[in-house]
Amino acid sequence: MEKWVCIPCGYVYDPEVGDPDSGIEPGTSFENIPDDWVCPVCGVDKTLFEPLSEQRGH
Repeated sequence: MEKWVCIPCGYVYDPEVGDPDSGIEPGTSFENIPDDWVCPVCGVDKTLFEPLSEQRGH
């Protein structure tokens, strides 16, 4: 599963870890996170994340 990065703050969502504080279980792919989930660091929604593999090319 691919890691995703928050464009504004750089937080990396790792599907192997999930986001337990927000109720996202380990093993949850980014695509399966509910649409109302927000970045735990800066609070933006999923639309401002991109795959980490794409971020490296910037």
